Amino acid sequence: MTKRSFIAGIVMATTLLACEKVPITGRKQLSLISESEMISMSLTSYTDFLSKNPAVPPTDANERLVKKVGGSIQKAVETFMKDKGLSSRLDGYKWEFNLVKSDEVNAWCMPGGKVVVYSGLLPVTQTESALACVLGHEIAHAVARHGNERMSQGLVVQAGGTALSAALSQKPQLTQDIFMQSYGITSQLGMLKYSRTHESEADKMGLVFMALAGYNPNDAVAFWERMAKASGGNKPPQILSTHPSDDTRIADIKAFLPEAMKYYTKK
Repeated sequence: MTKRSFIAGIVMATTLLACEKVPITGRKQLSLISESEMISMSLTSYTDFLSKNPAVPPTDANERLVKKVGGSIQKAVETFMKDKGLSSRLDGYKWEFNLVKSDEVNAWCMPGGKVVVYSGLLPVTQTESALACVLGHEIAHAVARHGNERMSQGLVVQAGGTALSAALSQKPQLTQDIFMQSYGITSQLGMLKYSRTHESEADKMGLVFMALAGYNPNDAVAFWERMAKASGGNKPPQILSTHPSDDTRIADIKAFLPEAMKYYTKK
């Protein structure tokens, strides 16, 4: 047996032993890093981000809206996970919802429930329900542990024959680089397929979360149509994009709406 085939065998065995299932979709995923380690790295990155991009003061009406909607989605997620016997998946979560001033149309959630909304997103969301759609989607990424999965994949590819557990302590720069890649700071074509899968998965989970929080999932369609118009059509082909195409995303959301509506009770 060659060294390469031996390493490949070890990686394959580790992969088989490290599979988890994503809530709601049931998709199997690779998870080689403890969630506590991911949360620790996220807290460092989140604190650093807010030191350079201060949150909007709590007296701001939009900041209060972000916290209101975020809190509603948080409660819905916690209730859903408890009902499914998956509360342990939220161990270590200390939720935070912050609005930062930026023209960028974006929002994100890191492991541990650290959420940021950019003010440039609000002219596109326009409604409380649409904001719930976005926050449900971003929180779904964290709950589904997509960052962990992408980082696990990155460690397998980039750490080579180095033991994955050792890479965290012995190769901190490599680990940090992979962490940044996992959250879209940089990207590689080989990772994009997983990102598109994650985006579609987060759409479905986000619809369920917003429905449980009392927001109508049907409102997600109008929001993503506004997002498509806001982009002005200046997007790369889907094969080179980390997100599904607008048409694909909207079609998939419409197809999943009957399932999401099962969780919806009007406020």
